[in-house]
Amino acid sequence: MHALRNIGFGPGPESKVHLYCVSGLAVASDLALPGLNGLEAGKATPDAFVRAGTVPEALDGASASGPTWQLAGKDFLLRIPGIARFLLHDGREITYEAEAGSDAADIPVFILGTVFGILLHQRKQIVLHASAVQVGGRAILFCGPSGAGKSSLAAALSQRGYPLLTDDICAISIDAQGVPTVHPDGRQLKLWTQAINRLDLGASRGARVRRQLEKFYVEPEGTRDEAVPLGAIYALFDARPPLEPGIEQPNAVEAALLLRRNAYRPMLVHRLGQRAGYFHAATTIANAAGIYSLTRRLDFADMPNVIGWLEQHWRGIGLMEKAA
Repeated sequence: MHALRNIGFGPGPESKVHLYCVSGLAVASDLALPGLNGLEAGKATPDAFVRAGTVPEALDGASASGPTWQLAGKDFLLRIPGIARFLLHDGREITYEAEAGSDAADIPVFILGTVFGILLHQRKQIVLHASAVQVGGRAILFCGPSGAGKSSLAAALSQRGYPLLTDDICAISIDAQGVPTVHPDGRQLKLWTQAINRLDLGASRGARVRRQLEKFYVEPEGTRDEAVPLGAIYALFDARPPLEPGIEQPNAVEAALLLRRNAYRPMLVHRLGQRAGYFHAATTIANAAGIYSLTRRLDFADMPNVIGWLEQHWRGIGLMEKAA
């Protein structure tokens, strides 16, 4: 499904590159990015570029830094030890350089995760660690850390007829009228072997995400390409004492904290000066849609019950018609 097209790729002669949609952005890449659907040439002008190049080991005049990253003005330098270094400029350019002895096949995984999360933060979007499906013309997000079951729940809902919007990383923009919108990218799900087997998705299983992991790309039942108004956000919790299973709506302060905690790489919210933006977004989202907690047992046998709770909740908040 990858598109190999002739398009302009920065200065110099035209090169054959891949053109993709990532979180609503048209992205030109000299590297194939597994798990994404390609765009046809002429359908969009690239918003961002991914290309191989020379990446420094340090930035001059860095204003902030950590063990694997540095920030200097519009530049963000990230090192994934043993994989590659990435230089992001102004939310528009990603330059990567493989480290000696690395497996080049691992580079796209990090580009589509942490690296694009940083790029979206640079573009001042609200970026959540979330998977999303479409319900009644609205985007429903499921947030949580790695292992919280976001992708498995999205996969189960996709099987039930709710189109997948995005997996693992979700970008939200808020327009001048205060309407929050989710930008889909049609990426495939990434699921562990256990989830694939328990959800009976073997026929849709694709390539491994990384060679050393029992995690695979899985084609969802259905996807959407257009931006979708946000309907609700659910923060996922494991039902361990004292937490009880169910769906609850937190107060405004707790809702803002839930949104911040589920930002993609929360450190970036602080380092890139976006804390006020996330607080404002939480207020806007709570008023325009809703922020909830969803507590359930991490057990595939409970998945039908969880989906039943969600559908009942969607009827209650007007996203689905009430059962006759």
